[in-house]
Amino acid sequence: MQPVLNGIDIFLLNGDKTKRLGLLTNNAAVTRDYIASRKALLNHGYRLVRLFSPEHGLDTTGEDGHFIHNCSDTLTGLPVISLYGDKLAPDDADLADIDLVLVDLPDIGSRFYTYLWTMTWIMESCARNNKPLIILDRPNPISGQLSLAEGPFLDEKHASSFIGRWEIPVRHSCTLGELALYFNTTRNLGCPLEVVRCDGWTREMIYGDWSASFVPASPAINSFESALLYPGLCLLEATNVSEGRGTAVPFRVAGAPWMESGFIAEQFNSLEIEHVTAREISFVPAAGKSRNLSCKGIMLHVSDPRRFHPVRTGLLLLKVIMNTHEDAFAWEPYKTHVNNSGDRHLDLLLGRRNSHLLFEADMPYFMDKIALFTDVSHWETMVAPFLLYK
Repeated sequence: MQPVLNGIDIFLLNGDKTKRLGLLTNNAAVTRDYIASRKALLNHGYRLVRLFSPEHGLDTTGEDGHFIHNCSDTLTGLPVISLYGDKLAPDDADLADIDLVLVDLPDIGSRFYTYLWTMTWIMESCARNNKPLIILDRPNPISGQLSLAEGPFLDEKHASSFIGRWEIPVRHSCTLGELALYFNTTRNLGCPLEVVRCDGWTREMIYGDWSASFVPASPAINSFESALLYPGLCLLEATNVSEGRGTAVPFRVAGAPWMESGFIAEQFNSLEIEHVTAREISFVPAAGKSRNLSCKGIMLHVSDPRRFHPVRTGLLLLKVIMNTHEDAFAWEPYKTHVNNSGDRHLDLLLGRRNSHLLFEADMPYFMDKIALFTDVSHWETMVAPFLLYK
């Protein structure tokens, strides 16, 4: 197993212990020895004075899209300012007694995973207050191979939201540090920014190459497989099909009480999508859609995560379910703290207006169309000046 040091591991050895620190973090941000980053900073004599938390809260257990309150950290006793509650960014008072802001958050490589956008809000606050910001970088768990990036790019004019503020692909194949550098320049943020790079990570690596134990990043990202499939199966949020929330395998399954699971598995497998197979199952979600109801569905098994394309897979699965269940399938709103109505959720996920119209094509045309729809081959050129790893 390849030894990899996260940004926090590097910073602990040579950071400035005279500065008063604020830290955007959660329980999934740990050192290579699985010590919470905030605790490790205090153990090493750093002057940590305030914590900030993203969606799901400091403990990473808050339900998806639910308001998170300010609190006191039970591990360190430090005050915690929620950036998914009354506000999305620190205000001037929050930063007044802080000399340096740190960001140490796990990301899972998808545009609509909100930790990324909380980072951008804190970048803007630091720019406004002229506070230095250091990103303690972490590897992209589903790899940094730019050839695996998948779109579409977000259309900011019609689909900008908290699950996608700016124009990047759905699967971006970057680290948070790289995206911070990219945004700081291309959005002219003016943030006094530094990135502490990981050591030992290369772009073709996936999570299991450097760690035998996956640290859950949020309630529904509890495994590497969930993170890998999330960029595609998260699209089910915009439908009346369960994506597995409230089960042991979120974002690895799709089902509903009305689904003809055997036929769905057969039709999906007949498409011969590379590196993935569907298996017929049943499950009872304890939360989310179809809560406490017996669902018939499928589970996806990825045979080669280094070459797998989750967005294309998710789009094709949705199309198979729609074609099979024209009467039972429906698009549905998805209410969250930052989208109270839940409207246009598919548009916000895919980053395109009227994205449901894509699915009206017949299957052969649809397959050709999504090949163009997800193509972001020029993304590597766009982000190249900001890449930190080979």
